[in-house]
Parts: sequence; C-alpha cells; structure tokens
Amino acid sequence: MQRSSSTLIPTGHNAFLAPGPVIVRQPAASARGLTTTVPREYVHRAAVSEVLLTNWKTDKSDCFLVDAQWPRGHALFAPTADHQDPLLLVESVRQVGALLAHTEYDVPFGHQFLMWNMSFSALPEALSVGPTPTEVELRTTCHDIVRRGKQLMSMAYHVSVERDGLPLAVAEARFSCTSPAVYRRLRGERPTTTALALPVGIAPESVGRPGSRDVVLAATGAGTPLRWQLRVDTSHPIFFDHPVDHVPGMVLIESARQAAYAATGLTDALPVQLDSTFTRYAELDAPCWIEAEPGRPDAAGIIPVRITGTQRDETVFTATVGLRPLV
Repeated sequence: MQRSSSTLIPTGHNAFLAPGPVIVRQPAASARGLTTTVPREYVHRAAVSEVLLTNWKTDKSDCFLVDAQWPRGHALFAPTADHQDPLLLVESVRQVGALLAHTEYDVPFGHQFLMWNMSFSALPEALSVGPTPTEVELRTTCHDIVRRGKQLMSMAYHVSVERDGLPLAVAEARFSCTSPAVYRRLRGERPTTTALALPVGIAPESVGRPGSRDVVLAATGAGTPLRWQLRVDTSHPIFFDHPVDHVPGMVLIESARQAAYAATGLTDALPVQLDSTFTRYAELDAPCWIEAEPGRPDAAGIIPVRITGTQRDETVFTATVGLRPLV
C-alpha cells in the first residue's frame, strides 16, 4: 500500500472557504507538485521548522523513497566552508526511521524509540551548498524487522542518499520501540530536566561553533586535555526540541563531533564519516564524560577520532568520527 504525505490537506487555509472562484497561480518550477513537510508528529519533532522530510512513497516491499530538504542556513547545523553540515544527514536518517515506523509499520503515537546504531559515509563534494535549499532523496530499505505479534519491536534500515540523481551518502541505523506501559516499567518516573548546574562550555571556536549556547562540552580541569563533561542544556530549543527523560542521541552525536574538533584542532574539517553505537540511556541526573582519541589519517586523508561517553563508570555510547580537511 502506498502512502504519501502529499495526500494530506493542511487546515487553516480560509481562502478555500471563500465564496466565488479562487485562482491559484502555481509557480512554473513546481512541476512535481506543491511541497510541504511531513507531519511533525511522525518524526518526533515539536517544531515544524525542524522537520526535514517532505514526502515518502513505497517503492516495493520494505523499500521506500523519502524526500528531504536541507535549508541553506539551519539555526544549529549551519554550512561549513560552503558545505552542508552532515548532521543534517544524520537527523534526516533518524527522522526516516520514525516516519516509516508510524506510517508503514503501524507503530502507535506514544511509543518510545531507542536508537542503537547510526552510521554514515558521505562524499564531501556532494555536500556543497547551492543557490537553493538542498533537495535529497533517501532510498530506504528496512531489514532485520522484529515483531511481537503485530507490534513492531525493532528494525534496522539502510539508506542510499542521492542529490540530483547522483550519490551523496550511505547510512545505516537501528532502533527499537516500546509501548508507554513497558517504558514506564523500565524507566519509572525520570526527570525531564537536570538538577545539575550547567557547566561553562569550552571556547566555541575550539569546537566550530559561533556562540557558546550550542557548545556541548565543558572542561574537566588540568591534566585531562582530551576529556570533557557533557554540557546538558535542557532548555536548548533544538537539542531538546521537546521534554525527554534522557540525553537525546543527536546531542551525543554532536558531542562526538565537537570532541573530534577539540581533539584535532580541525574545526573547519567536514565530518564525512560516523559509526556510532548507543549502549544505554544517558541520564540527566549524573555527569557524562566524553573522551577522544585521534587516529592517523587514512589514504583519503580522513582522520578518525574515537569517542567514548561514560556515565557512572559505564559506557553510554561509542563513536568514530571521520574528519576530512577541506583545504
């Protein structure tokens, strides 16, 4: 069965209720039809402005074509040296999983999602910023699908990303989902804000950030140059788009990117590779520590940086970020 967001009719357009004929002049460039984002609820976003996906359709069994648009000037994931921020790709892939779970695999709203793995490899030249927003197609194949009865429990998916019909990146992700009742039994009543004092972030320029609010690393003192405390600001409007009882995976991935920058000093490099694994929830009520270990460049000049996040002496996540200098 094919489902598409283009069949949804937005409400609140009173012009359609006015008497008499209504003339709609469609721009010549819109041969593919009018474009809108998918409903924000499908991708677990409170702000419509943070929805990157614009449409989807079934290709064949467990295969889907998903469209996305990346803005030229995102408030958080801004271009670097005229290249789109690859974390727009990561967020798009995350949104694809939630969208398909709800629309194609019948996961009800209210179920909780837990990302276990996220990886990608991108071509730097395909990430160049153009004169208009970047339109991409995410060809998605779902696999390793686990159900309990009719209920989806977990699945993995492979994404081939194209721009103007040409390869841009490949990505893999895996998540599980639980009902509200099961989640309450597992998690209890966890806080959605932190009682910990917000530590002072390290210098924004050391992690490729123009301002201090988007810095997610804080210094831990002398003698630990490649170790930082995760800076958790639950009032951040994008990192914490809506209340949650743990640190979102995208915040942990951003901490890995910033740690890679801080460890290498290559703040103008592009993170073109990521391989991340999440092993447990990062809680809001205890410090989380981020450590970095840079490696040697490979034949393509990509510098791997191994990142480990720990909390209460247990590993929360690991990631390897591949930095590609642009000069």
